Amino acid sequence: MAQTLTIDPVTRIEGHSKITIRLDDAGNVDVARLHITQFRGFEKFVEGRPFHEMPALTARTCGICPISHLLASAKACDDLMAVRIPPAALSLRRVINYAQIVQSHALSFFHLSSPDLLLGLDADPASRNILGVAAKFPELAADGIWLRKFGQQIIERLSGKRIHPAWVVPGGVSQPLAAEVRDAIVAELPQAIAIARKTLDWFKPVIGRFREEIDTFANFPSLFLGLVSPDGTIEHHDGAMRVVDAQRRIVVDQLGAHAYPDYIGEAVEPDSYLKSPYYKPLGYPAGLYRVGPRARLNVCERMGTPLAEQELAEFRALQPGGAVLGSFHFHHARLVEILHSLERLGELLAQPEILDTHVRAFAEPNNREGIGISEAPRGTLIHHYKIDDNGLITWANLIIATGHNNLAMNAGITQAARHFVKGERIAEGALNRVEAVIRCYDPCLSCSTHALGQMLLRIELTDPSGKLLDACERG
Repeated sequence: MAQTLTIDPVTRIEGHSKITIRLDDAGNVDVARLHITQFRGFEKFVEGRPFHEMPALTARTCGICPISHLLASAKACDDLMAVRIPPAALSLRRVINYAQIVQSHALSFFHLSSPDLLLGLDADPASRNILGVAAKFPELAADGIWLRKFGQQIIERLSGKRIHPAWVVPGGVSQPLAAEVRDAIVAELPQAIAIARKTLDWFKPVIGRFREEIDTFANFPSLFLGLVSPDGTIEHHDGAMRVVDAQRRIVVDQLGAHAYPDYIGEAVEPDSYLKSPYYKPLGYPAGLYRVGPRARLNVCERMGTPLAEQELAEFRALQPGGAVLGSFHFHHARLVEILHSLERLGELLAQPEILDTHVRAFAEPNNREGIGISEAPRGTLIHHYKIDDNGLITWANLIIATGHNNLAMNAGITQAARHFVKGERIAEGALNRVEAVIRCYDPCLSCSTHALGQMLLRIELTDPSGKLLDACERG
């Protein structure tokens, strides 16, 4: 008889979700679905607000990646004002973005994913967490805590607070960088780089232990989307969009922000508030694509920093002649990006002009529509605003990195479930592997739930034994 297995909640992710696995009459997996049932509604409640409030407002979308929303929102506001921000402000925005990438990737790798990597996917769930890691591998756990702290401290040193700062503003940033702050960050960079290199040296030999997971964790051909500079170097703040296929062939390149509506569509599934973006020329759902650190390493030609360049070559060797497809390799990509971010921090902070006190351009709105795109730790982030003659928001759309990956996450858990979930007795480790597919993507669910008014509402009436008596649906 057909039945449904439920994993509720999905653990070690940012936000609340569940997974359902539907079995057919023979007990084989038919399909698996990721359900995101929380809703935020930012696009609606910002309507009527002055546009210059948007960075501070939308940063409240999330406590994990507020910097990412600050940056994308501020870029959309720059577009509304039609200003070019001062060079020092651009460098400082890059600094805080790299700090955000370091702290977020450290959280994902060390705190959320390392229990599976170090303790094993079949380990006791009671100890398969950061506390269990700290008990058995105290040095690695301490390194992870220190590295995340380092990134968070940079954010605090620049902006005054670690969470929800208002330092990134339309036209630039609100305060220049003090020399003593720069020197304090630079003094700690060697230790941060040493930790990143040590962790990579530990992780790369470990990959071979997870061949089965590599082959089945959302390992399938797809498109990949990310930002690159005009010469194809990886980009996290500026640049233009590039899409490549599974062979790393360029599908479309150098797409500016205002071109995204022609290439990215948004579908809504009935069982989730998480939208499902897709590549428009291929349609829905055939236009599945992926974003994030692995996608960025797939779409770029080079890293642009020496240590990360060497690591990119090793990463590419995981799948010679094409894009790295297996989602297990997200972990590897995050470590490469941490190293790259640290190298770029050193380069930026060595620029004498970064101490320039001219850090903000001022203007009234000159456009009625503004779009800002940047790379959040989890992938490409889009903020799109429309305003009236008074500069008040009339319409907003946020396309979040986790949303871009929604189709891939659902396809991935179905692939993993079909491989690992078998027989009448389901091992806990098998279900953990289905969860682990989601953890590879490091979803930030509070950021990503925006399908207003389009989610199915279902009310069920049951008797005391659980027998369904009646049901009604709306939506």
